[in-house]
Amino acid sequence: MIRPISPEAFTSLPSFLSKPKPFAKKPSTSRPFVRHHLQRSSDAVGANHRYLACLSIGADGDFSVPVETGLNGANTGLKPTNPPILGSNGDSSVPDEMSMNGCDYSSNDADPKSGTPPFPIVLWRFTRPHTIIGSAIAIPSIFLLAAPTYQSFFTIRSLASLIYAAVPALFMNLYITGLNQITDVEIDKINKPFLPMAKGDLRPSTAWIVVLVALAISMAMSLIHPVFSTSGLQVALWGSFLLGTMYSLPPIRMKQHPLLAAFCIVAVRGTIINAGFYSHAMSTAFGSVPRVSGVLSCLLNDWKCAFSSLFFGIFGVVIALMKDVPDSVGDRIFNIRSFTVRLGQKRVFDTMKNLLALLFGFCGGGLMKWTAMAPVASVAVRRGLVGVCCWAAGWSVRNTARCVNAEDSGEVYDYYMFLWKLFYLSYLALPFVK
Repeated sequence: MIRPISPEAFTSLPSFLSKPKPFAKKPSTSRPFVRHHLQRSSDAVGANHRYLACLSIGADGDFSVPVETGLNGANTGLKPTNPPILGSNGDSSVPDEMSMNGCDYSSNDADPKSGTPPFPIVLWRFTRPHTIIGSAIAIPSIFLLAAPTYQSFFTIRSLASLIYAAVPALFMNLYITGLNQITDVEIDKINKPFLPMAKGDLRPSTAWIVVLVALAISMAMSLIHPVFSTSGLQVALWGSFLLGTMYSLPPIRMKQHPLLAAFCIVAVRGTIINAGFYSHAMSTAFGSVPRVSGVLSCLLNDWKCAFSSLFFGIFGVVIALMKDVPDSVGDRIFNIRSFTVRLGQKRVFDTMKNLLALLFGFCGGGLMKWTAMAPVASVAVRRGLVGVCCWAAGWSVRNTARCVNAEDSGEVYDYYMFLWKLFYLSYLALPFVK
């Protein structure tokens, strides 16, 4: 049973609960990429700043949901949007939906009549745009990497094959990220309250229709075309579908098991996407025979395919485990035993930061070695420039992390999005290593 607490009830609470903290974040120190957003009530002027009481449990086991009170103790009758969280020292802290995740989804685009943003905006947010952008950049880069020459990429057949691969890949991306939001909506109300389902902007029935339509289009395009529905495209799409489904849905629900979740991410972000689309490009755009352009053959016999699969497989693990660091509160409540929940935020954050810095460092060194073995000067210059960029990226990973408090969800989320920018740049640089 849920009941509001009157201001007089605080006299019977323990001392650390009877003095609620103001609904505000501590001012962050100067960090170049951290942007905290703080919203105040419209009447937060002078003596009318609002305060929130913390959650209490009565003697009979009932939960009492706090109400907002003014400084004069008057009951406003309003309930907080997000549940308060008790810190280890007993203080109450109530994260707002933007300061916790570094994303500002304000109500400027909302329908003034219903208070809900237009459906296209809700759908765009539902796709998790940073993942859609990553897929949209990755596929052309893999095609350029597979092309025998840069000129051969700019042909009608190559571009048609690229478009035919990119469209179902983006729909598959929508299916996987959408399914994850559907199954995690209660967790997201704590970890990512700005997402459309957690925020209440998208109904579950509508979300299911969107993901099932996206899945149907993607699966159909992998099968119906006599030329472009290649084995490489089928491996990329069907492999992503199977692992993405097992990652989110019971009874397997890989995300509850850290090792299975890591395997899933390495397989999808590494082998399935890179080797699958590389094979598809070789067989449809650049005329290789199936024996040479098969997924396994490309992975084992083509160093470019193996290099991209290994690099982005490791990068994918870093991104996935870094994503769990600011999500530790909700994961712990819902018994998602991620590495962050098991090992702690700081340990996972430091390990992933160092792993990514080492990855860039080794790749930069390898490219410098390949530069000396380049057959022509133009190849040496390209590889040398990419190698220097790898070292610069590795330095930025460590230098930017120095300003981040691993236990501050907002700061870690901003750092996580910074890693996505490096992910995009890595794919843009990929075609220039050959």
